Amino acid sequence: MTTSSRDAYAALRTPDYRRFLAMRMMTTLAIQIMSVSVGYFVYDLTNDPLMLGFIGLAEAIPAISISLWAGHIADKYNRRNILAGCILVLLMCSLALLALASFRDSLSRGTLLSGIYAVIFCTGISRGFFSPTNFAFLPQLVDKKLLPNAITWNSSTWEVASITGLGLGGLLYGFAGVNYTFATMTALCLLAMMAILSIEPRPVPPADHSEPALVRIREGLRFVFSNQLILSAIALDLFAVLFGGAVALLPVFAKDILKVGPEGLGILRAAMSLGAISTAFVIAHRPLGKNAGKLMLACVAGFGGCIIGFGLSKIFWLSFFFLLLAGVFDEVSVYIRSSLMQHLTPEHMKGRVSSVNFIFVTSSNEIGAFESGVAAKLMGTVPSVIFGGSMSLLIAAYTWWRAAKLRELDFEELIQEEPPGN
Repeated sequence: MTTSSRDAYAALRTPDYRRFLAMRMMTTLAIQIMSVSVGYFVYDLTNDPLMLGFIGLAEAIPAISISLWAGHIADKYNRRNILAGCILVLLMCSLALLALASFRDSLSRGTLLSGIYAVIFCTGISRGFFSPTNFAFLPQLVDKKLLPNAITWNSSTWEVASITGLGLGGLLYGFAGVNYTFATMTALCLLAMMAILSIEPRPVPPADHSEPALVRIREGLRFVFSNQLILSAIALDLFAVLFGGAVALLPVFAKDILKVGPEGLGILRAAMSLGAISTAFVIAHRPLGKNAGKLMLACVAGFGGCIIGFGLSKIFWLSFFFLLLAGVFDEVSVYIRSSLMQHLTPEHMKGRVSSVNFIFVTSSNEIGAFESGVAAKLMGTVPSVIFGGSMSLLIAAYTWWRAAKLRELDFEELIQEEPPGN
């Protein structure tokens, strides 16, 4: 193990990487505050869990539709400027939500809901570009030997912002009101814009950019579907989280089952991130080793078990504990998947490969939110969550049986390998 890999703070000594993390934190704060506040706002208006599912669907459809082309763009044009454009769209969406909330008393419920879903649709477009570009831009900011450490701190920053954003969203909504909540989102987007523009632009990695977009997109798809490690890792995450996505139903649990209101919702939404950030901090100081594959599969099974426990719980702090532990398990899976993709993907293809991963992740999270809303409508809230957790357990068992290469993954060997084409 090299000196840089033993230094848990090595990547943080790079100034542009610190600015990148600041942008990442502010953007995530804004998105997470939007997530918790819009969800509670819509449920307050409708008292219908299916409408929460439609929020996820409204964001997932444009994000998935645009993602492959966005990956092509991220591999062809200046990545810093693309990120700045994404943040500008999020800023405009925050202002639109603030305007809708400010004039809600003079708008019909149908008009208000239509406006909210239209704004969420636009955020989906922005996030469709943001995710693959963010993934591709990160390795341009640090030396290759610092990449594992940079991945860890990037994940940690996201989790810290999630904890703060989800908790802050619930607290702001409960104590200050929806207007102040959306105004806070707007301010955070402005700070994120300042951070990304302070980073020196990096040239696009050399490649043949004269090929048609469809040819380049197919190249990225072929790379993912021909690599068993990457494909099995992202497919595992897709199906486990697709069925185990109880987070979308947290407003129902907070209001109708646990009866803790928006303040309690913010705490519940922060629980998984609190577990994840503590795990990311441990990984930064004690990197994963030879049994990373087995550990990943065991953690996916543990995630499913925690979702079952959460669905059965009627006690607020017990529910919090199950979500906290689910976040611990989920962070291991997220870290290994991200590291696999960064280390096995050539620099000039990172945008396109990440866009494929984004489709899987968005399907698991956003379409999973829609699945959770539909299942809750058909089966009831608690039975649907128990069913989803059980499916996650079955998927982990099936992957253990069928994906031997992932099961035997040796992380120490992986991080020593150079991606092809670099």
